[in-house]
Amino acid sequence: MSSSKERVILVTGAAGGIGGACADLLLHEGKRVCAADLKPFHDDDVHADAEDTLLLQKVDVSDAASCKAVVAATVARFGRLDGLVHMAGVHSDHDWRELEPEQFNRLLSINVTGTFLMAKAAAEAMRKTGGGSIVLTSSGSVNLSGHGGDVNICPAFVTSKAAIIGLVGALARSFAPLHIRVNAISPGATDTAMTASYDEKAMRRLSKRTLAGRVGTAGEIARVASFLVSDASSYVDGQVIAVNGGDTFGA
Repeated sequence: MSSSKERVILVTGAAGGIGGACADLLLHEGKRVCAADLKPFHDDDVHADAEDTLLLQKVDVSDAASCKAVVAATVARFGRLDGLVHMAGVHSDHDWRELEPEQFNRLLSINVTGTFLMAKAAAEAMRKTGGGSIVLTSSGSVNLSGHGGDVNICPAFVTSKAAIIGLVGALARSFAPLHIRVNAISPGATDTAMTASYDEKAMRRLSKRTLAGRVGTAGEIARVASFLVSDASSYVDGQVIAVNGGDTFGA
């Protein structure tokens, strides 16, 4: 493994939200970062002051070739890959009446199959340089069977995030001989574009549900992701870490 300051981390879903916050924090900490997303990056994502430590790439995580290509680009630029923070995914608020099979399968292909494809591609690179750390993303909606408030419960989204819990365990065991740790973050309600469409009443309900009395910030989730790709978490493996302000204990 490389030293902490030389670490190379690939962050997916990095064009905004939690993924963007993760890329920003890791750069601030001195890491070399490949920020990848299917969506285009904005000018303020370029970080002119981080020209030598930031690579921006396009990736479609549902496509195996695209996952391999973004890993290859990262290694070509920085010489290695030490960590993956996989935040890419799609959200849906279609309830069971509205949800069509094609929509269900498309969401699973991105949130579940895409997670596996990205982890697989990253592990192939990490095994060549002594190991690494992979951080995946579940959701607090798995425990609560939806998002609360007046927001529709989407069976496809909840199912996809529940699948990540099983995937973490399977990959952690599979990758352990390669010295690659696999964990996941399970965010609670977070102030991102995903919750931007929620009305004031829904946001109040989400806030009251937590012990913290508020929704989280992308930066708060990012700090846990940074911990999980660092040596500080060297004895943490196969875990799903809830970062939710205590939303299973609130009112």
